[in-house]
Amino acid sequence: METRAHYVAVGAFVLVLTFLAFGTVLWLAGTQFTVEYTRYDIYFSSVTGLSKGARVDYNGVPVGQVAAIELDSKNVEQIRVTIEVERTVAIKKDVRAEIQTNILSGVSNILLTRGNQEAEALKAQPGERYPVIRARRSTLASIAARGPQLLEKLDDILAHLDDLLNDQNRQALADTLQNVRRLSSDLADHTKVLGDALTNAETALATLNKLLADVDQSYVQPNGLKEQLTTSLTDFDQLVKGLGSTNRDVQQTLQEARPGIRNFSSRTLADVGSLVGETRQLISGLTRLGSALERDPTRLLFGDRREGYRPQ
Repeated sequence: METRAHYVAVGAFVLVLTFLAFGTVLWLAGTQFTVEYTRYDIYFSSVTGLSKGARVDYNGVPVGQVAAIELDSKNVEQIRVTIEVERTVAIKKDVRAEIQTNILSGVSNILLTRGNQEAEALKAQPGERYPVIRARRSTLASIAARGPQLLEKLDDILAHLDDLLNDQNRQALADTLQNVRRLSSDLADHTKVLGDALTNAETALATLNKLLADVDQSYVQPNGLKEQLTTSLTDFDQLVKGLGSTNRDVQQTLQEARPGIRNFSSRTLADVGSLVGETRQLISGLTRLGSALERDPTRLLFGDRREGYRPQ
């Protein structure tokens, strides 16, 4: 009798614990079911590491999960990811979605970023079943997408580098290094000469500094270059003023002599022209007389003895 009572007590205790556990599960499930979600679609070109039920974060805060992952029936190059976000979270038009992948585990989740409080709420457009959140590539995805291009460029660079380091260029580089080594050796051998040259250069600079100091002193000292230049400039200014005065005197003299020059040019030159004409006539007459005397010298003494024709 006691054994049967013991079994009944144990069975009753187990049943009570089972009911309590079942009630706890139902209570937790009911609490979970009371949370309301809003669905959104996101279109990605690749969803490596992402699975259904993956976490959705908004600026690092968990706000939902991935509800479905499927190929887009209108464009097979796109993958449509449907997410569930708590209805209390306001999704704006400027919100962007990206896939974040844990490098160590390879598990991916969706991160929602940005979202300005002043922006409008995101709504479904005609022909869309859910509002669509625009996707963008994460930094790791961008690097992975550009990886082939970077590798191709790196291969081109290595090919050009291989062409650059051919036998001829390596020989030229070796000759250049040999010349540099030889030049360094020559410089080491002529260290004393270089030291003397530097010493001479320092002496020349000191002499030049002294010359400049002497020039500066001779310029500023009494009766120096400065005063002499000032005096020369003053004399030159006086000379220019004297030339100006002389020019005015010459112009005045020409102005006073202009009537006499006009009378000389209008009357005297005309008389001189007449005198020259009469002198030419006189010279012409004397020339004819000389010619006549040369032909008949007696004509001057006896006159012209030629008689003309007399009719009978």
